[in-house]
This record gives sequence, structure tokens and C-alpha cells, in this order.
Amino acid sequence: MVRPAFAATWGAVRSRRGRWVTGGLVVVALAVVAGAVLFPGEESAPPDSRAREYRDVNSCLLTGEQGVTAGTPAAPVWAGMQKASLETRTRVSYVPVMGEQSVQNALPHLNSLLQRQCAVVVAVGDSQVEAARSEAGSHRAIRFVVVAGPEGAKDEGAAQGTPANMIVVTETGEGLQKRIARIIQEVTPMGE
Repeated sequence: MVRPAFAATWGAVRSRRGRWVTGGLVVVALAVVAGAVLFPGEESAPPDSRAREYRDVNSCLLTGEQGVTAGTPAAPVWAGMQKASLETRTRVSYVPVMGEQSVQNALPHLNSLLQRQCAVVVAVGDSQVEAARSEAGSHRAIRFVVVAGPEGAKDEGAAQGTPANMIVVTETGEGLQKRIARIIQEVTPMGE
């Protein structure tokens, strides 16, 4: 019984009209599949509740070649910046100076942060701090924070030449993390 029905269907497909109908059905089926793959419908699910909505404020960190890995001088600074980001909903990012650790090599990296329109630029490392000191006077709308460590507090010459938009931080460890978080929270309060 199945055989006669199959033979009749096969005969209809083999005819000229049957081939056109079968070809048309194949083209329509391929178009539907392609449309579903290439143009999926919008999802009706609500947006991810875990997604953070950031304000249009950037806080940026300029570090040495090791970046913000544990044990580096920049690690507690980065932790403080992330803490401040959670409380102020500001974006934080960092740029490590790769290659030679010199002021001349740090300047292009610092300029990339200035082009990002960072509200706060934090510099960690001798070359990075000197690059920030050299540019702070030309960018008065940006708050510069240089991490000089305890020895930086003894450098009276550097303190006398500190621009008004620069904060010199001499804390270390957890104290440094808390100070950086507090500075960023003060510079980028939620009311802005």
C-alpha cells in the first residue's frame, strides 16, 4: 500500500510540473531557514540585571610594564580604583607602559589616556609619575594623582613644583588602596 502511494508521488515529481513544484518548495524552505539564521527575531527577555550601567566618567591608571598583577606597586591602586568604580559607577581602565621605562616612552601612553577624556589619571612608577608631572600643568581640567611612595614625601623639590590639579600620594599597601578610592570618590561624586 505504501508502494503505490510512493510510486504515484514519484511520478508526479518526475513530471515537468512536479519538478517545478518541488524546486519551488525547496527554494522556499531554504529561504525560510536562511531568514531564521541571518535575521533572528529580537529576544523578548528583559535586559541582564547583572549588567552595570556606568556614568560617562573615566578614571585611568598609567602603570609600569607589569600592569596591575598582584605584588606590583599598581595592584593596591587598581583595587582602590575598582572599589571607587563600584560606588560611583565610573569606568576604570589602565594602560601599562611597555618597553623602555622612560618618561619619553611613558608620554605617548599618558596622551592616550588624556584623549580618552579621563577625569582622573593615576600614575604609578617613576617614569609614569614624571610623565604625569610634566603634563599636569597643561591639562588643568583633569585631576592627576601620582603615587610617589613613602620616599616621595621626602622629595621637597617635587612637592614645591606640584601643580594645583595634582595630588601626591605617599601611602602604601591597604592605606594606598583606601586613599585612591577616597580620592576618586571625591573627584567623581555620584551627583555629577
